[in-house]
Amino acid sequence: MDFLTYIAAGAGVGFAVGLTGIGGGSLMTPLLLMFGFPMHIAIGTDLMFAAITKSTGVMVHHRQRSIDWSLVKILCAGSLPAAALTILLLKFFFDKSADYSPILTLCLGIMLTLTAISLLVKPLLKQRQLKAESRLTKKQQQLLTFIAGIFLGFLVTLSSVGAGALGTAVIVLLYPLLKPVKVVGSEIAHAIPLALLAGLGHIWLGNVDFTLLGFLLIGSIPAISLGAKLGNKLPDTLMRTVLALILFTLGIKYLF
Repeated sequence: MDFLTYIAAGAGVGFAVGLTGIGGGSLMTPLLLMFGFPMHIAIGTDLMFAAITKSTGVMVHHRQRSIDWSLVKILCAGSLPAAALTILLLKFFFDKSADYSPILTLCLGIMLTLTAISLLVKPLLKQRQLKAESRLTKKQQQLLTFIAGIFLGFLVTLSSVGAGALGTAVIVLLYPLLKPVKVVGSEIAHAIPLALLAGLGHIWLGNVDFTLLGFLLIGSIPAISLGAKLGNKLPDTLMRTVLALILFTLGIKYLF
């Protein structure tokens, strides 16, 4: 009956994603670890899970023209090569997955902690977005965006966490005048190719459980829309605070 547990897990994470707007990686990977899956399988499977579940979102945002594609291209120019390089390093510098599992554990702890912090400071970032004027030149914005993409590509590939919350924080900090709907749309448009490339890399490494992935998707896809509908009726600040505290606790656990 394990498959029912995995379907329920997919539904729970999908519901939380719809409810809070936060990517499933920060929830799904720790959950799979609790089920007893090895670190590399949890991360690899979750990356493919994230790429598939977010794919419908980017189509919606593209239709309503709420994606800044020039911004997405710069982020991808940094993150996708970094993700590919990370996969190559794991493939050729380690004999087996157990050898690099401690690195994955450390990166997971770091990214969960940073994601929790980004959730807690999001109201402050929103205020900055309303009040601030960008003091960076266009070239400075592009350079910092490219560098941020490199870090996201490297860390997301090693942890499956952070493309959503941290990606959003980066965009708001560097582009405070960008409309909120374009921040969300651009974050999703960047997260999908990053998660997909990293996920395909983990397939090459043998780190994806396709049976598990199928059960997770069966539960998550209908649950996301349900969570999104209910999310409009619940206090956003309360939900994000609770989620941030949970992620912070998990992050400290994997760090130490």
